[in-house]
Amino acid sequence: MRVLAPGPQATVQDLGRPGWFATGVGVSGAADSLSLLRANRLVGNPDSAAGIECLLGGLELSVPAPVVVAITGAPAPITIDDEPVRPGVAVPVPAGAQLRLGVATAGLRVYLGVRGGVAVPPVLGSRSRDTLAGLGPEPLVAGDELPVGPLPATTPRPVPPPLPISGDPVAVRALPGPRDDWFARPTDLFAGHWLVSDRLDRVGIRLDRPGDAPPLRHRARRELPAEGIPLGAIQIPPSGEPVVFLADHPITGGYPVIAVVLSADIPVLAQLRPGQQLRFEPPGGRTRPVGPLRFGGGATDDDVTAILAAFAYSSAAAATPARRP
Repeated sequence: MRVLAPGPQATVQDLGRPGWFATGVGVSGAADSLSLLRANRLVGNPDSAAGIECLLGGLELSVPAPVVVAITGAPAPITIDDEPVRPGVAVPVPAGAQLRLGVATAGLRVYLGVRGGVAVPPVLGSRSRDTLAGLGPEPLVAGDELPVGPLPATTPRPVPPPLPISGDPVAVRALPGPRDDWFARPTDLFAGHWLVSDRLDRVGIRLDRPGDAPPLRHRARRELPAEGIPLGAIQIPPSGEPVVFLADHPITGGYPVIAVVLSADIPVLAQLRPGQQLRFEPPGGRTRPVGPLRFGGGATDDDVTAILAAFAYSSAAAATPARRP
């Protein structure tokens, strides 16, 4: 496959490179792993196959040989030689055709799976791009040639349903600890709602507290020795603005972690946009209502511009260690 246009940001991703924490390397992988898994199963790939993760869409590809693809994640218009096709199904693309993704109308990340997988050379056992560590294949640019692997010899497996998405506010489950005792009122994390700020990327999401909702305050001014940071950790700097860590999170950090989002809800976080409301619930709380994941009335040009500006800022600061996304 040849990249004609990458859109705002497109990277090759699989399910990551576990097992390298001792050498200082995080797992990385698809931010919304459920959507990548769906794309792979739709085209008959192993779950571990690599695909393409696109910020908001905008990807354009040409194919010199026939391929079968599936598009999942954030809903975006899809055309093959200007003919619209459905998302969430396996679609044959004939030799010489051009595939285009429009701008997603909701959510944040679109995934493309191709039968055989994107077969770029693996690094430490994974084809994922880690944007914080600068590890793995470079973000896609126009002119890139992406090899496609051999046809898989896997037995078709059940395809999970699309990402359960919700209206405004979205609720995700978080397990308190390990450092909730560092806060004067740790239960304030679960009080009211938070707003997704414009400071977000594959490393994490910084949240703002709207209105008169209670802030999160440390009990005392003291230093926490650096300790391990898991996927979904909610780290609280002195400002009281939570940072929720996503796929490319640092493996250690020096601010207390008040709670950790359950792994099953990480894909929900990966699809949130700036300005969206978010509420945390303890495990066993009310389940999320099903509804559209969107800004409310839908995305506008200003919404898209704000997201792209946030990612440009984040990319320029990607080498900054540990304490901020």
